[in-house]
Amino acid sequence: MTLYSLLIAPVVDYGFMRRALVASLALALGSGPIGVLLMLRRMSLVGDAMAHAVLPGAAIGFLIAGGLSLPIMGLGGLVAGLSVALLSGLVSRTTALNEDASFASLYLTSLALGVLIVSLRGSNIDLLHVLFGTILAIDSVALYLVAGIASLTVLTLAAVYRPLVAECFDPGFLRAVGGRGPLYHLLFMFLVVINLVAGFQALGTLMSVGMMMLPAAVAQLWARTLPAMFAIAVSTAIVSGYFGLIASFHLGFASGPTIILTASLIYVGSLLLAPSGALRRLFPRPHLAA
Repeated sequence: MTLYSLLIAPVVDYGFMRRALVASLALALGSGPIGVLLMLRRMSLVGDAMAHAVLPGAAIGFLIAGGLSLPIMGLGGLVAGLSVALLSGLVSRTTALNEDASFASLYLTSLALGVLIVSLRGSNIDLLHVLFGTILAIDSVALYLVAGIASLTVLTLAAVYRPLVAECFDPGFLRAVGGRGPLYHLLFMFLVVINLVAGFQALGTLMSVGMMMLPAAVAQLWARTLPAMFAIAVSTAIVSGYFGLIASFHLGFASGPTIILTASLIYVGSLLLAPSGALRRLFPRPHLAA
C-alpha cells in the first residue's frame, strides 16, 4: 500500500470523506481557541457540562423533525445550551451554590432528560447517533452550519479579543475600569454553546467537547503565550481530525471516537515530551546548560 492510497486517496475518492474533513477543519478553527480560553478560565468541566446540556434541545429537535435532522436538532441544542448557561448563572447569583455546582446539577438533569426523550421515540441506533455523532453522514446544510459557526467565532474573537483576555485573566480589573465584564462573559458563553452545537453536528453530544479541551491541553503544555496556544490548539485539532478520519476509514472504526482518541494520543505524547511534560520534570536540564 502506497502513501498516497493510505493518506490521500480516501479523501480524493469519496465525497463523504471530503465533507467530513471540511467539517473537522471548521470545528478545529472555532473550537481550538474557545477551548484554550475555557482552560485558562479554569472552566474545563463547565465545557463538558455544556456539551451535555444541549442534549434535551437536540432530542426535542429529533422529535419535531421525526428523525436525524441535524440543523433542527442543532437549533434545539442551541436553545437548550443557552438556557442552561443563563439558568446556572441565575442560580449562582441568587443562591449559595457556585456556578460550577449549578452547572453540574443542571447538566446531569439535561443528560438524563435528553436520553429519555430520544429513547421514547427513537431506536438505539438513533440514540447512538445523537450521543456519538455521524460525521461521515454530514450533509451540505449541516456543513454550512458548522462552517458558519466557525466563521462567526473567529470574527467575534478578533473583534473582542482584548476584553475577553482581560476578563479571562483579571475580571476584577475589567470591572474596575467599567469594562462590562458580565457582558463579555455572556458573549463568551454564547461562543462556547454554538461551538458545542457545531461539534454536536459531527461528533455527538458526548464527543463534541473533546475537540475543545484536548487540543487546548496540548497547547498549554507546549506554549506560554496566548497566540501560540491558539495556533497549537487549532493545529492539534486539524491533525486529529485528519488522521482520525483516515484511521477510521481504513480500520472500520467509528469516526467520532477515533478522532478524539487521536487527539488523546497527541495529548499523551505531549505529557511526556513537551517542555512542561513529565520527562522534562523527571530529568531536568542542568541549570547552566545552553
